[in-house]
Amino acid sequence: MYGTDVTGTRLMVALGFSLFLVFLAAWQWAPGAMGIPPFIIPPLSKVWGEFLHMLSHEHLLWHTGITAMQVLVGFLLGILLGIVCGFVLGMSPTAEFVLSPYILALQIAPKVAFAPLFVIWFGYSVTPKILVAVLIVFFPVMINVLSAVRAVDPDIVRLARAFTASRLQVFWKIQFPASLPPMFAGLRIAATLAVIGVLVGELVGGNTGLGYLLTFGEGAGNTAMVFVTIIMLTIVGLALYGVIVLIESRVLHWMPSRHHTGM
Repeated sequence: MYGTDVTGTRLMVALGFSLFLVFLAAWQWAPGAMGIPPFIIPPLSKVWGEFLHMLSHEHLLWHTGITAMQVLVGFLLGILLGIVCGFVLGMSPTAEFVLSPYILALQIAPKVAFAPLFVIWFGYSVTPKILVAVLIVFFPVMINVLSAVRAVDPDIVRLARAFTASRLQVFWKIQFPASLPPMFAGLRIAATLAVIGVLVGELVGGNTGLGYLLTFGEGAGNTAMVFVTIIMLTIVGLALYGVIVLIESRVLHWMPSRHHTGM
């Protein structure tokens, strides 16, 4: 059984790597074969050359580090706020009744519209980018935690209270463990949204970061530069997503479904 799983994993890795090579080859030669000019879709070799140029002349790694830092801070603040609000609303019907309309209204309002407002309030600093990321990250985490707390069987809670368990013990022993799988599902979603939030802030009011390079490349008509920036943004998002998946695999190792590859 173990050998079958290892063989299947190697096969999937090989298939994924093969598809990646096919994608790179198509990127290099397909646009030219289809008559698409390089300023629309530059070939892979031109994008690679632009990447090397940006490393040496445009401080690409420095801008990437700034964006990554803002993504991480916005992500951490957003999930902290979402987790706290999710538990508070889930454990207190009164708080949910009072606060839910305001939270829903905040979620419905387009986040892009807040970016110029934050720039007016806080200037061209890191604060507007982080705040937009916090707004985008907050809601999926809060909803997942709230739904998980609501789904806890009330009979289990009453049984624990009957055995003189305190409210804090009920939380740590029952409600918090039950919320972990949905919470991590929300964190995976939030990891990708955090990059979008910071990018929106940088596009609206940034003079540093990958959003700034994206705007600069668009203004210069440098499509290769835009592609390089998009790739770096993707790498930042994938790195954060990978960290969340790794932590989830360690924290939720007790879940049988996480080791079942037949699904």
